[in-house]
Amino acid sequence: MARPPFIELPECDPIPIIYEDRSIIAIDKPRGWMLVPHTWQKTSWNLQAAITSSIAGRDYWATSRGLKFLRFIHRLDADTSGILLFAKSLGSMAAFGDMFEERQMEKTYLAVCTGEPREQEWLCQFKLGPDSRKFGRQRVDSFDGKSAETFFKVLDRRGKLTLVEARPVTGRTHQIRVHLAESGMPIVSDELYGHAVPEYHLGLRAVRLAYADPFTKRRIEIRAPIDEFLEEYSFTGVKVFNDPARPDRPPQEQLKPKPAPQPGQPGVAPVKGAGRPFVRPQGEPFKKPAPKPVGKPPVPPGAD
Repeated sequence: MARPPFIELPECDPIPIIYEDRSIIAIDKPRGWMLVPHTWQKTSWNLQAAITSSIAGRDYWATSRGLKFLRFIHRLDADTSGILLFAKSLGSMAAFGDMFEERQMEKTYLAVCTGEPREQEWLCQFKLGPDSRKFGRQRVDSFDGKSAETFFKVLDRRGKLTLVEARPVTGRTHQIRVHLAESGMPIVSDELYGHAVPEYHLGLRAVRLAYADPFTKRRIEIRAPIDEFLEEYSFTGVKVFNDPARPDRPPQEQLKPKPAPQPGQPGVAPVKGAGRPFVRPQGEPFKKPAPKPVGKPPVPPGAD
């Protein structure tokens, strides 16, 4: 009997496995699942705990693969969907974890934003750090923040929404969300850095990972389905993935980083570091809300 191409967990739809080899499994993470240690039981939407329990219970999707271990290598926020890698061994976890730390992973996200784009392409290098005024929130901190770098490209505009391709080089907590908000284009339904829009989910999806396998040195490119995501925000038919001949990231000298906004400039709040322009969110009706995790999660390092 063939191995099922999904992870089957109680009380949820099967989670698609979109890539697998001897070292890793890549899933298409649905919205609503949190990534926290399996011992943290303050929510029923703990993805690591659910997978660990399923393997221990000898569910068929796991036994058909001979799995005794599966651990997430990197993180996505609870309401961010898309590609998520799991390691099949401690050795794989260490090797792939080093690749993320050393910025050897090419990551591509799609973000649906409100606000008017000021440029078609830009490189954002605002330093980021925790916001002491609000738990779980990050802010631009030009003095004590950690370096963060994201390349953005506008793909399309339809109505009040803009579809943006985001390619983060670093992996700071909430990096894409903060960088877009500071660029005057908060992600739709981002309650931390913009405004809630009841008609929409959080408009952020991880759609591509590319890397050289640390064991075989073979070039691997993993892509997540995008049609349903694009349709949700009325961007059906937009071309997303670049032509293979085009470099994934333009030469550094072609994109000049934008200077951090200074207090006193038009549309900038007088706060330390850099302010956030006010943007009124817009939206259109959507079919149903996503499940909401229960409890207050810890702040995971490296989540996008």
